[in-house]
Amino acid sequence: MTYGRSGSTLLMGILNSIPGWLLRGENRHAMRHLYDFHRSGLAERARVDPDRAAEPTHPWFGIESFPEQASLEHIRALAEATLLRPEPTTRVTGYKEIRWYDADLADYVGFLRQVFPGARFVVNTRRLEDVAASNYWTHKDDPLAQVTAIEDKILATVDGLGDAAYRVHYDDYVADPGVLRGLFDWLGEDFDEQRIREVMATPHSRRGKHRD
Repeated sequence: MTYGRSGSTLLMGILNSIPGWLLRGENRHAMRHLYDFHRSGLAERARVDPDRAAEPTHPWFGIESFPEQASLEHIRALAEATLLRPEPTTRVTGYKEIRWYDADLADYVGFLRQVFPGARFVVNTRRLEDVAASNYWTHKDDPLAQVTAIEDKILATVDGLGDAAYRVHYDDYVADPGVLRGLFDWLGEDFDEQRIREVMATPHSRRGKHRD
């Protein structure tokens, strides 16, 4: 969970260096569309009179039986088959996304946890003044205020996730990769600092080599 120009592509590369890990890149909030589909089905099911909607003469015929669990299971299957596409050797899969700005973010994250039971959320932040000064943000109105609001919303949401979320800060781990040891402990993975340094020496995204 992050925002644009936070160093999240580098972090994705670091995590993908773990044997058996396969994290995909951004999907332009595709899961949000599936959330809206699922939420619409539940909202309309709750709105209608179930006895009347069960009749074929009713304009909302059938929606009273919208199957919540089947919807979640099929959304998971769709996401796995199209967005995640784990390979035979994949132990852990997931994706990174920079679009966490919706008003109902907590509800959306709750939906993701229903679709992917046991999901964990790595929160990546960066010095906001540097983020706001990037080309991704400078054409927007008051970019610093925008990224600040997004970060505040993300952090407020993950505050309620307990051990299901872990926060890292780009400026900290590019200065000292050793600070990521806590993340790896939380993930239950071996920490290989040399491997991480090799990843960091490789250009990621559009910014080129990351500073030491």
